[in-house]
Amino acid sequence: MASPPNANTPGNIPKSSKGRYRPEIDGLRAFAVVAVIINHFNKNLLPSGYLGVDIFFVISGYVITSSLSGRQSKNFLDFLTGFYERRIKRLVPALAVFLISLSVLICMTNPNPGRYLQAGVYSLFGMSNIFLYRDSTNYFAQSTELNPFTHTWSLGVEEQFYLLFPFLIWFSGFGRQAPRGARNLFFWIGAMTVASLTSFIYLYQVNQPAAYFLMPPRFWEMAAGCLIFIGFQRRARIEQALEQVPPLLIVAAMVGVMFLPISAAVPATISIVVLSAILISCLKNGTAAFRFFSHEKVVFIGLISYSLYLWHWGVLVISRWTIGIHLWSAPFQLLLMILLATLSYKYIETPFRLAKTKRPLVAILVGVIALCLSAVSMLAINSMRRSLFLGDRQVFDDNRLYRTLQLKGDSRRRLLVFGDSHAGAIGSLLENLNEKNNFSIIMHARGAGIANANTDNNNDFINKPLEQYASSLSPNDTILIVLNYQHSNPQESPDFSAIENAAEMARLKGARLILFRPIPYFNNLRPYIECYQSWFRPFARDQTNCVASKRRSEFTSQFANIIDNQNRIAAKYRGTVYIYDPFSILCPIGSKYCTSQDKKGNLFKDSNHISSRASLKLKGSLLELLER
Repeated sequence: MASPPNANTPGNIPKSSKGRYRPEIDGLRAFAVVAVIINHFNKNLLPSGYLGVDIFFVISGYVITSSLSGRQSKNFLDFLTGFYERRIKRLVPALAVFLISLSVLICMTNPNPGRYLQAGVYSLFGMSNIFLYRDSTNYFAQSTELNPFTHTWSLGVEEQFYLLFPFLIWFSGFGRQAPRGARNLFFWIGAMTVASLTSFIYLYQVNQPAAYFLMPPRFWEMAAGCLIFIGFQRRARIEQALEQVPPLLIVAAMVGVMFLPISAAVPATISIVVLSAILISCLKNGTAAFRFFSHEKVVFIGLISYSLYLWHWGVLVISRWTIGIHLWSAPFQLLLMILLATLSYKYIETPFRLAKTKRPLVAILVGVIALCLSAVSMLAINSMRRSLFLGDRQVFDDNRLYRTLQLKGDSRRRLLVFGDSHAGAIGSLLENLNEKNNFSIIMHARGAGIANANTDNNNDFINKPLEQYASSLSPNDTILIVLNYQHSNPQESPDFSAIENAAEMARLKGARLILFRPIPYFNNLRPYIECYQSWFRPFARDQTNCVASKRRSEFTSQFANIIDNQNRIAAKYRGTVYIYDPFSILCPIGSKYCTSQDKKGNLFKDSNHISSRASLKLKGSLLELLER
């Protein structure tokens, strides 16, 4: 969301082209932030309420141009330092306090906040939109709802706009009150608007994250506000014509656009920008819309809109990591948003914004140092995340990504575990077998992949580690192969050549080979880290996509080819190859449905990887097979 470009109090107010404060602009900010909050509470209530951000972009372009119109500067350096001094005082203090506060809170509730904190650090320097784009983030995906700093992308867009805009203002002559300055700026901005809008329309079809997050495809929205202001300066007839448009009709149209589905994002965005520009033009004294938007309480929401935008998302995200968002909790969460925003506006925004500084360069330097110190603080908080976390430490085991594992034990009881990420998912079980039963463990889990989809993957998962230990393989060794079979086509016979090669190697060396049966999977299940239960997450099991079930018969049908091939290899290498069936432990025979949780908690840490607690449930039956 674009922040209000200037202070909005009588002591330091934006001026319109006629040199007066326009309280209705703050009312329009309130309208925009309320739309965003409704959308973020529940997308079904206002599917395109996120377009409130675009309204802010238009307002930002209009007010920043207005604030620079007629401003006296000694030279370009004076103009530039004054501009960036005001930007830093306006944006940095509230942002830094918000980021540090949320960094602590997210570490207390999320055991793996690293990527989120990286986005927060980038946002300090106006680059979180670039970070989110490079991270292949889909703004409309559910995963963004758990990142407390996703919403700072719009600040990045605005701050990157600020890197360019003052140069356009000054060198066009507009900032120097040159005779043709306004005309030059209008044509320069107009040409860039056409290019930006064209790139937005094109990119949204081929690279939606780029169109959404990056500044160049968003430039036209802030430029629209700039063009409206200059148009009023140059052509009074334009303003007079737009004044005849009924503002309530425009507001109704904007609300209607916000009910459009996300699939209509391009026409909806263009419509909301055009309507916002028209509304700024036609909101004149004497109309019912003007009276509403200039109402004292509405204006107040507009005044705190920057802090409200920052904190509303933080409250929602921490709520999702704790109690969740419910009909009964929404009023309390809304009150908390307003309280935090009011405190931020009163005690952080306003004092810093109104602080008098005689040397802008010093103020800018202090701002940059504050940004760097804030970044260091966030990195330090991230390093302390384990000690800050309030939940059960077991979640760290579930979140741990086992790649390799080498644990010394009885050399006569050596387990060599090969496979993909599903081999890594039983890491806790292997550690327990080493600690409690003195098994020597060697594990190689080759990251994520689709087992049996092609020979190259099988080579990575099985043949390569097998070759590494072939010379030391002995009759005391047992090889476990654990693979992900969820993507196997039930209509096709998967390739088992690598597994047969392992069976042959085990037979020649007198070792044993255990093949894990396929493990259940649930396509729509959220990752365990999002669904773990703790004392501050009493409703975690009830949250959408945290609980899943599926008919047992569907799994057995899906895995028929896999089971047949495993049985064929076990029969061919009788006495060497054995089958271990975790499926019957996680989903007992006789059950009609397989579920992602039992009475004690999660069995899966995401859609197909079992949790550490589930892996330990397998110990008894696996140990019995190993002892035999």
